[in-house]
Amino acid sequence: MVMRLATRDARTAGFIRLLVVIFLSLPGEVLLAADKAAVTLFVKDALTVPGRSTTIEARLSTAGPWTTAGVGGEPIELLVEDKVVATGMTGGDGRVFLSYRSNTQGILPIRVRVGKSSRVSPVEGWANLVVWEQRNPIVAVELAALIEQPPPPPPVPLIGAVLDPGWKPMLNAAEQLAKLTQFYYRVIYVVALPSSGADGFRVANQAREWLKAHQFPLGYVLVLPPGGDALGEKLDTLRAEGWKTVKIGIGRTRGFVEAFLNRRLQAVMVPEPAGEAPPKVRVAKDWKEVRKKL
Repeated sequence: MVMRLATRDARTAGFIRLLVVIFLSLPGEVLLAADKAAVTLFVKDALTVPGRSTTIEARLSTAGPWTTAGVGGEPIELLVEDKVVATGMTGGDGRVFLSYRSNTQGILPIRVRVGKSSRVSPVEGWANLVVWEQRNPIVAVELAALIEQPPPPPPVPLIGAVLDPGWKPMLNAAEQLAKLTQFYYRVIYVVALPSSGADGFRVANQAREWLKAHQFPLGYVLVLPPGGDALGEKLDTLRAEGWKTVKIGIGRTRGFVEAFLNRRLQAVMVPEPAGEAPPKVRVAKDWKEVRKKL
């Protein structure tokens, strides 16, 4: 009996020694990663003209669907074509501003990632750098006008997920919008936050993923705060910055189309509203009719 116990103890001790050897043989990076906090990194699209420096905004926050706590003091890198072109440090709210200039016209995919950090796990986010000539005609499209059945406004403020990836697009919306943008229009996708508590960075990311999943043409995703005349104010800002070819809006809600109509710009409503449409708005029963209304 004593010999059996001694044999068992010897085997246990040998197993423990083996675990210690394996643990000590692990790279230092693996050991450190176990203590690092999980985070998320979201990036907003940026709009500029060829040759002009622009600011790309990103936000690092603690991981989880219901938190908006920023993580400050972390190094961030901006990558274009897998090359680091700008670096920065997150502020107390987790935001970082990175400057970049492109001489190439088009929509340039960009990546933002956490640099070398002893506190947080490696993570990256992506967005689009939109580089357009200001003479190009631009159409603004409300995201709600692309969704088959948008949900009603939330009864309580939302912080986490806002856009459901399972929402279906309206019939022919992607196809017809692709025809509009193939040779002529550039497109701005407008997303209004449902509440002041919603995370604009997260919503921008969700909108890009939904548009990509349903094969909509590439464009500039613009996220606006809720309430008031946020869209109208943004239209005024764009015009002051030289974007005077934003003259047409395609939307679903009254507030969206009225922001254009109030500035004597053209607006198309799709689909037909349940009630009376605003005066002077052009109404399309479906997306196949939209091009006829422009």
